[in-house]
Amino acid sequence: MMAAYGNRIPMEGVAVVGEAVRRMAPESAEFLIEITTGGHTASHALKDHQARTTQIAQAISQLGVQRGDLQIVSMNVNNVYASSMQALPPYGAQQIGPAGFANFLGPNAGQPDIQFGSYQAKSLVRVAVREASRAGEVADALVKAGATLAGGLSYRAADEAGARKSALEAAGKDARAKAETLATAAGKKLGEPVAICEEIVASNGVYSAMRAQIPWAFGPDTPASAGELEYYARVTASFRFQ
Repeated sequence: MMAAYGNRIPMEGVAVVGEAVRRMAPESAEFLIEITTGGHTASHALKDHQARTTQIAQAISQLGVQRGDLQIVSMNVNNVYASSMQALPPYGAQQIGPAGFANFLGPNAGQPDIQFGSYQAKSLVRVAVREASRAGEVADALVKAGATLAGGLSYRAADEAGARKSALEAAGKDARAKAETLATAAGKKLGEPVAICEEIVASNGVYSAMRAQIPWAFGPDTPASAGELEYYARVTASFRFQ
C-alpha cells in the first residue's frame, strides 16, 4: 500500500483511522438562568435584583445548591423609556384642515413629553448542581422562584479530562491494531509510525448525534446505557512497512 503526504514522494506504508468511545456516569450538571428586575431608578432596579437573587438562592439551598454554586456571567442595567412620539402617525400622513394650521396642530400641539419608563437590571447566572440526579428538580425550583432558563442542562463527569484522555489513547491503540492487521494481510511487517493526527474528541452526546446521521462513517460500537456520558475520539495514523 502507498500513502501520499502532500507534495512528498509516496511512501510504502499504511494509513488507518482509529476510533474509541468511553462512557461514564454523570456526577454534576450546570445550566444558565436569567434574573430580571425593574424599577423607576437604576438603584431601585439593582436593589430589587439583589433581593430576587437572594430569594432564588434560598429557594434552592434545600436542594443542595449553595450560594457559591451561583456564578454571575454577565450583568446589565438598561434604561427603558417610552416616548409619546411613538403614538403619532408617520410624518406627512396628516393633511391641513379647512381651518388652517390651527386646526392641524390642535390645542395640545408642541414638543411631546418623553416618558422615562423604568430601569431594567438583568443578569446571566451559571448554576452548578453537585448532584446530577437533582438537576431537573433544581431547574423547576428556579423557574418557580422567578428565574428564566437560558439554555439546556449540561452534565459533567467526575474526571472529564481523564475520560477524554482515555478515549484518545484507546483510539491510538485501535489505529495501530488496524494497521497491523492490514500489514499482515499485505504480507508485510508494520514499522514505525510516520504521523498520528487527532481528528475528533467529542462528548455530551455529540458522538451519538453524528452516528445517527452518518452511521456508515463510524465503526461498530456497543449501545449506550441511559444516563451515561459519551467521550468519543478518532485519530488518523500512518505507518511505514519494514
